[in-house]
Amino acid sequence: MTADGIVFEAENNSLGAATFNVTNTQKWAVSNVALYEDRENPLYVQNTNAQVKGTNTPALYLTSRISPVSLRYYGLGLENGPYTINLFFAETAYPDRSTQSWKSLGRRVFDIYIQGGLQVKDFDISKEAGGAEKAITRRFISNVTDNHLEIHLLWTGKGTCCVPELGYYGPSISAISVVPNFKPTVSGLPPGNSKRKTALIVGIAVPVGAVSLMLIYVVIHFKKRKEYDDEEVLLAIGPRPNTFSYAELKAATEDFSPSNKLGEGGYGAVYKGTLSDGRVVAVKQLSVASHQGKSQFIEFNTLQLTRSIG
Repeated sequence: MTADGIVFEAENNSLGAATFNVTNTQKWAVSNVALYEDRENPLYVQNTNAQVKGTNTPALYLTSRISPVSLRYYGLGLENGPYTINLFFAETAYPDRSTQSWKSLGRRVFDIYIQGGLQVKDFDISKEAGGAEKAITRRFISNVTDNHLEIHLLWTGKGTCCVPELGYYGPSISAISVVPNFKPTVSGLPPGNSKRKTALIVGIAVPVGAVSLMLIYVVIHFKKRKEYDDEEVLLAIGPRPNTFSYAELKAATEDFSPSNKLGEGGYGAVYKGTLSDGRVVAVKQLSVASHQGKSQFIEFNTLQLTRSIG
């Protein structure tokens, strides 16, 4: 669709619990990681019939892509240089707080990363927009140095988890636009796509100078992804454990002091630690010399966690 003179490409990929897909134009890739815990119908889109306020193009927000933990978008084949990135959000899953209903108590909180750097921590769409069903755009300036751009939305366990239904949480986004702050000198198309060259050149020539744009659409499917990032693996396991930052664990164990070392196994050393709230914990540190992979490390500790809970 076209909005404010920008032609948005449809992101109509089929996403599931572990998916990596590239759009038909090969200009964008999307990655989703993790399962919804306790949710009976794990959908990866949010549809609405509401008239989103605060925008001249409410149709842009009729469908949003959602994820339980990690949602990444990659802009591909970009000419190196500075870009303006616009992320379009609207909270359409929860009613406005003014309704005073129990569903209005839902809070969606996640972090926004651009090119691997944290840009916004604990981003709450409805809070930032001044209410539910209201549009908000967050703008960022980022430099592309390796011909691709990464936009990462990451849920870190904050906000509600069971509103409006059990197992509902994670990041959400309606649309993305990436515009160069310079006049492009290349098309950015992969080799062999000459039949699309004219359309893309025309797109570059419009006043907004849009090169890479997309609109999020609805589709659900499952496709296995080969790899997980370390943090995504930790956040995706279930039962979902408490998660702590490295700084918290370092402080709890007094910088992994040898005096707090309880023992050592095939995966690495185990330290006694005391959290800031007084809880005493055992911290297992995966050794770089260990021949066990991180997936085996997670599998073993998930089993131990399940046993302790059961």
